[in-house]
Amino acid sequence: MAKGDFDLEERLMDYSAAINELVDTLPTSRSANHVAGQLPRSGTSALPTHGEAQAAESRNDFVHKMRICLKELRESRRWLKLIHRSKRLNRPGAEPLIAETEELIRIFFTSVRTARTKGTTAKPPQKGSDAPFGKHAMKPRSST
Repeated sequence: MAKGDFDLEERLMDYSAAINELVDTLPTSRSANHVAGQLPRSGTSALPTHGEAQAAESRNDFVHKMRICLKELRESRRWLKLIHRSKRLNRPGAEPLIAETEELIRIFFTSVRTARTKGTTAKPPQKGSDAPFGKHAMKPRSST
């Protein structure tokens, strides 16, 4: 990728791979197994859920899926902080993942805020239009 390019899908792919790699380094203990069972669920779910958001059928659907990504990233941040704080679980890869999680949270928060703000001021798409969410764009409600 050229310097300055931004591909959120690739970034989420790298993030999910790093989560899986970190989990694989955790020791085998009751507490580590618990964390190792939870972190991959929340830490990798933003990748496919973001893909669902890209295929959203309406602005509300897009916002809903992006908020799910945000929720899962916030959960991951807590698991990563627990790993970082726990003496027996702490691994070198936890701290950079916490920083990346913080950045992803900011990106998704901003996207949700922007989509919600635009949703309150934008005109409804024209019937049959491909903007902004394809052929299944929001339809104006009838006044009956």
